[in-house]
Amino acid sequence: MKRLLLLATTTGYQTRMFGEAAARLGVTLQFATDRCDHLDDPWRDGAIPIRFAAEDASVAAIVDAVRTRPIDGILTVGDAPVVIAAKVAGALGLAGHPPEAAATSCDKRRLRERLRAAGLPVPWFTTVPLDTDPGALLDHVPFPCVVKPIALSGSRGVMRADDAHEFMEAYERLRRLLRSPDVEALGDLATRQIQVERYIEGDEFALEGVLTDGRLQTFAVFDKPEPLVGPFFEETIYVTPSRVSPDTSAVIVRTIEEAIGAVGLHHGPVHAECRVGAKGCVLLEVAARPIGGLCARALRFEGPAGEAATLEEVLLRHALGEPVDAYTRETAASGVMMIPIPRGGVYRRVEGVDEAAAVAGVDEVRITAKPDQRLVPLPEGASYLGFIFARGGAPADVERALGEAHRALRFTIDPHIPVH
Repeated sequence: MKRLLLLATTTGYQTRMFGEAAARLGVTLQFATDRCDHLDDPWRDGAIPIRFAAEDASVAAIVDAVRTRPIDGILTVGDAPVVIAAKVAGALGLAGHPPEAAATSCDKRRLRERLRAAGLPVPWFTTVPLDTDPGALLDHVPFPCVVKPIALSGSRGVMRADDAHEFMEAYERLRRLLRSPDVEALGDLATRQIQVERYIEGDEFALEGVLTDGRLQTFAVFDKPEPLVGPFFEETIYVTPSRVSPDTSAVIVRTIEEAIGAVGLHHGPVHAECRVGAKGCVLLEVAARPIGGLCARALRFEGPAGEAATLEEVLLRHALGEPVDAYTRETAASGVMMIPIPRGGVYRRVEGVDEAAAVAGVDEVRITAKPDQRLVPLPEGASYLGFIFARGGAPADVERALGEAHRALRFTIDPHIPVH
C-alpha cells in the first residue's frame, strides 16, 4: 500500500476530504500537523507533531519519523506548511516545489519582486515595517491603493483606500489586526510588515492546476462574477468554465505560466489568481497548494476509463507519481458560493436550508458555522458561514442557482457582548 505525507491543520475541511479520497484509493495517509509535541497523539490520528513556524525543526522531525516507514509522496494543504513540504521533499529525494519558490509564493513582497524582475506586469508597491508612520508614505502612495499584509491567506486584512483619510484608517486597522494575539501566535516575521499597492482595475479570475516537472496542466479557470472593488475583498462565488473569450482565457493561462516560471515552482498543485483589465492580465497570487476550504468540491473529473474522480483523488495520484493527464474536468458548468458573514456577532441558527437545497441546480448546502460561534467578518475575519455548490448547463445557470439559494437562507446572529 502506498504511503503519502499530508501536511495540514488538524481539523481543516480539506484534511477530511483527503482522508476520504485516500481511503477510496487504498492509500495510507501519514499526517504532519501543527500541534504540541508533548501530548501523546491527542487527535488519535498518528500525526507527526510539528510547528509550522519552526521550519527546520519540523523538517528534521518529519525526516526522522519517516525513516522506518518511508513515504511515496507529499501533499500540503494551506499556505503555512508549503515551505516545510518543499524542504522535506528535497531531503527525501521526492518530487516537489523548490523551497525558495515555495517561500516566494507565500510572501506577497517577494512574489511582486520576482514578477517585476521577470518583466511581468506588476502594480506600484512598497513594503514597510509594521511600525512605519503611514503619514510618511502619503507623498508616494498612488490612489486608489490597496493596503495588505504580506503573509495572511485569502483576503484577510486587505483593504482599499481612495484618499489619504481612508489610507490612514486602513493602515491603522491592519496594524491592529497584525498585532492581535491570534496573528502574533503564528510566529511569522512576515506578519510584521505591511504592503501598499496601486489598486488594479479589472475582473478577477482563478486558475486551478498541477505542475508536472514544470509543465502546467490546467484543470479549470474560474470566473469571480461578483465585483471585487473594495473596500474589502471578500470572495464569494467561483464559477467554471469561464465566460471570457478563448483569447482572454489563453492570456490568463499564459500569464500564469510565465509567473510560475518566474517564481520557480516545479512540481505539485498550483492555485493562481489574477485580474484582467485595460492594462492586461496582472497576477495577484500563485500558490504552491490546491484551492482552499471546501471549494474543491466544485470540481469533478472524468478519468481515462470514464470513471468519476474528485480533485483530491487526482492530486493524490499525482503526488504518488501516477500520470494524471487523462483526467479532465466534467463537461457541466459548476460553482461554489462561500457564504459571507454579513456582520459580526454570535451565530445562533440558520433557517431556509431545505429551501435553498431545493433550488434547481443546487447540489449541496453546507453550513459550517457552529451555534454560539463568534463570527468576525472581513477584513479581520478568516472564515465563512458555509458553502453552496451548484451545477448546470451553463455558467450563468450556476451563478443564478447560487444566488437564489443564498437568498433563501436566513441567519440569526446576535450581537457579541464582550466580557471584561
